[in-house]
Amino acid sequence: MNPHTDSAQTPMLLTGNHAVAWAARLARPQVVPVYPITPQTPILELITDFHAEGNFDAEILTPESEHSVLAACIPASLAGARVFTATASQGLLLMHELLHYASGARAPIVMVNVNRTVASPWAFWPDQTDSLAQRDTGWIQFYTETAQESLDTVLHAFRLAEQVTLPVMVNHDAFYVSHALEPVQVPAQALVDGYLPRYAPVNRLDTAIGSSWGNVVTQDMFFRHRQAVEDAMAQALVAAQEVDRAWGALTGRSHGIVERYRCDGARAVIVTMGSMCGTAREAVDAMRDAGEAVGLLKIRLFRPLPVQALRVALDGVPDVIVLDRNHSPGLGGIVHQELRGALYGLPAAPRIHGFLAGVGGVNVSPDAIATIVRGALSGAPRVESTWAR
Repeated sequence: MNPHTDSAQTPMLLTGNHAVAWAARLARPQVVPVYPITPQTPILELITDFHAEGNFDAEILTPESEHSVLAACIPASLAGARVFTATASQGLLLMHELLHYASGARAPIVMVNVNRTVASPWAFWPDQTDSLAQRDTGWIQFYTETAQESLDTVLHAFRLAEQVTLPVMVNHDAFYVSHALEPVQVPAQALVDGYLPRYAPVNRLDTAIGSSWGNVVTQDMFFRHRQAVEDAMAQALVAAQEVDRAWGALTGRSHGIVERYRCDGARAVIVTMGSMCGTAREAVDAMRDAGEAVGLLKIRLFRPLPVQALRVALDGVPDVIVLDRNHSPGLGGIVHQELRGALYGLPAAPRIHGFLAGVGGVNVSPDAIATIVRGALSGAPRVESTWAR
């Protein structure tokens, strides 16, 4: 059977959150600890509906907080179970301590985070500060643009996590992706089973094996452990591309770790992540129609940062305009500064202009993006990020 045929994939109209729930169902996790938080709650709701219908054979746990959720995920994963969870915003922040525990334990947990503003003040709009604030916790991080990409990436994440033994966080924007309906191709269970083999780790907590986890170690042991985590991140750069290519062979959909859109011959390239990429495409098309040579570089994999791919994609581009839907007080835009570091020392490196655009969920229209680009090209780049709407 050709896997691209309709019998292997079913078109459905789904929100981004419901697409994630379908991916979780198809991945066959065995333990799913989760706590509801806006705007992640629909993921939990649909998973529990699947469970009630007898279509989701997993132990669903509902602890008293997100901290306890991850505290349940880690030992379940170390015992050899495939583990899935989801959260957002303050829930992810409450997990912070245990995010380090999970990566240090080399627990291949997959978690979806719905990017939402962090308090205070209290708000519920799309903003990527919650997950970008966790960039040093040792989790692989993806940022997705559409419901289809979120479904596909959750399945990629399980295969990747279990291959390199690191946890993976898949992030999509609140409301723009989480609650927006769009057509999604949902793969058949048999197709996913062929792509995602049964999780059977050699090393696990088992009385028959007699291993343990969490002991106090020497300075040298800790040093070597961090080296091993870094080595795993390096492996993840290659493995992320491999799992994407394998999925593309089965479904006809490949997303890459970065995506170039109309970059050939571009005088300026917009760089951003998540749902803003769709808006930036509209801006690029309009500017190209007006005779302005502008392109888009979408960053899909943020940790590990694909430095070489970024350097190749932006080599020879005169100006780069970074749009950050996040804010690091005292630094500015996180992607802006990460990209400055990635391109440092590149011969004839681009001029990099950073803009805090869409922070707190402020809408950034295609016209606003075009205005930002034109303004950037008319002046010299600044070290600090510029506030823009």
